[in-house]
Amino acid sequence: MVSATFLKIVSPCWKPFAEGDNSNSDGEDSGRVDGLLWYKDSGHHVSGEFSMAVVQANSQLEDCSQLESGPLSSLESGPRGTFVGIYDGHGGPEAARFVNDRLFDNIKTIHGAEFTSESYGMSADVITRAFLETEEEFLAFVRRQWLNRPQIASVGSCCLVGIICSGLLYIANAGDSRAVLGRQESDVKEVKAVQLSSEHNASMESVREELRSLHPDDPQIVVLRHKVWRVKGIIQISRSIGDAYLKKAEFNREPLLPKFRLPEPFHKPILLAEPTISVQKLYPEDQFLIFASDGLWEHLSNQEAVDIVHSGPRNGVARKLVKAALREAAKKREMRYSDLKKIDRGVRRHFHDDITVIVLYLDSYLISRSSWDGPLLSVRGGSGICGHVDS
Repeated sequence: MVSATFLKIVSPCWKPFAEGDNSNSDGEDSGRVDGLLWYKDSGHHVSGEFSMAVVQANSQLEDCSQLESGPLSSLESGPRGTFVGIYDGHGGPEAARFVNDRLFDNIKTIHGAEFTSESYGMSADVITRAFLETEEEFLAFVRRQWLNRPQIASVGSCCLVGIICSGLLYIANAGDSRAVLGRQESDVKEVKAVQLSSEHNASMESVREELRSLHPDDPQIVVLRHKVWRVKGIIQISRSIGDAYLKKAEFNREPLLPKFRLPEPFHKPILLAEPTISVQKLYPEDQFLIFASDGLWEHLSNQEAVDIVHSGPRNGVARKLVKAALREAAKKREMRYSDLKKIDRGVRRHFHDDITVIVLYLDSYLISRSSWDGPLLSVRGGSGICGHVDS
């Protein structure tokens, strides 16, 4: 078990942590809060049911997330569907919060401007343009804040988006969050995990090769430090929204902290904001989708997560995934799960990251319908954790 010395160090940071349904609730759509855990155990989206959960580890929650079900365009005659966004911030919560506020609106606006009867549904081009528009808006925000808050230039966010529209599934990713599909195998009773998102982390050889090809004159574009590959020896991800200090040379200078400043000038962005996008048709054997920040995948494999979702009831399944990850995190540190739950935010980051999970169950009948008359839905994950989460 964990040593008595360590328990003595962290004990002042412990706090009671209750789990159950006797917690504060701000209404059905806003979810419930138990200490560092926020959850919405069940709800209905255009194409089926869903479950959401968030647990905080950082001093400030740096994960943001949203589920939008209804119009995907600014035009009333536009398509309807389900939008999921997982925004895993780093360096602070500002970029993730900004994306949470702007990305979906940009998709609706751009789609509305491009809408024609021939392109009724969503498109990869609309999604890419919305990512890039959100990036430009955030860089403009950084520019306005630069003199008073220079460290805003070092804040960024991974962005994972899933959109179900007109029987198609669009997955867009910039960073290392992950979308996994649970697909029923026809010849067996098992449900197979199928990873749908491409990750942009320097730990992957393909990402390092991409960086080297994009920056052939920079032998230090990826550096191995303490057995971890990092872009410019600083950051693991190669794509994000934000991280202005690695996008624009104007921010790579004082008064930014020295640890973020590169010794040599650069003339093109080191990190990209453009997402990798996949589009596929949904079939009846496609049972559910798991969207999660990398905090979940650090502790659970794709198949382990799919097995958990497949084997139990739908109600509260996202919370069940978060708990499974926390149990693994405690096990790795030879702690009891009950002790890990008592450790407060900030100190908790030494054991696990912020974790956000959204599970979408897929109803093939609803997916195949051309219209939907259900209620509009907008849920922001994590609202109310520790009394302070902007959305």
